[in-house]
Amino acid sequence: MKILLVFDFDNTIIDDNSDTWIVQCAPNKKLPIELRDSYRKGFWTEFMGRVFKYLGDKGVREHEMKRAVTSLPFTPGMVELFNFIRKNKDKFDCIIISDSNSVFIDWVLEAASFHDIFDKVFTNPAAFNSNGHLTVENYHTHSCNRCPKNLCKKVVLIEFVDKQLQQGVNYTQIVYIGDGGNDVCPVTFLKNDDVAMPRKGYTLQKTLSRMSQNLEPMEYSVVVWSSGVDIISHLQFLIKD
Repeated sequence: MKILLVFDFDNTIIDDNSDTWIVQCAPNKKLPIELRDSYRKGFWTEFMGRVFKYLGDKGVREHEMKRAVTSLPFTPGMVELFNFIRKNKDKFDCIIISDSNSVFIDWVLEAASFHDIFDKVFTNPAAFNSNGHLTVENYHTHSCNRCPKNLCKKVVLIEFVDKQLQQGVNYTQIVYIGDGGNDVCPVTFLKNDDVAMPRKGYTLQKTLSRMSQNLEPMEYSVVVWSSGVDIISHLQFLIKD
């Protein structure tokens, strides 16, 4: 009997957005206006593909990008939270569902030696091509009209839980830890005993509080956090029952 912990990455595990952070590697630490203006809503991954191509064309190499990404600060209390989870790993399965990319997440987890905590990472696949440019692809295609074209986190979560069920793993609870607008959709999958943990002051929290004011049906409980230490307290409460 395990609890499933689902983490977002940007502004949840790390205290910034890895995709905007990488702009530090650009000449003068900024992107040309026409590149910045090329973003279209819902097509972030395509936009980042152009950003990575621009960085590559400007001679930014893998080791420079890695140095920038691994300097990203963890959100306060996250390191303590991961150490707590590691000590109690028999009680938790942990996954990341993120709109970042596989290279950035790997770098961060590897640099801090937190790979062992996560059972699975679902994110946009990325790799360096023969020119040394980072390329990124959409995670999947889906038909959800609430989510960006490349990733519906709810679809990923449902598929993961179903697959685990087929292998005989049934979670007593799901705890979803996130911050952003694209975390709203997977939270709507949560049921009675599940817990949505939105980061205080961020889009997910504001949206959930608006939903409860509008009396939209919500079976799950909502526990707001500012630091990973708040999350530890709630997890301790869940596992002592």
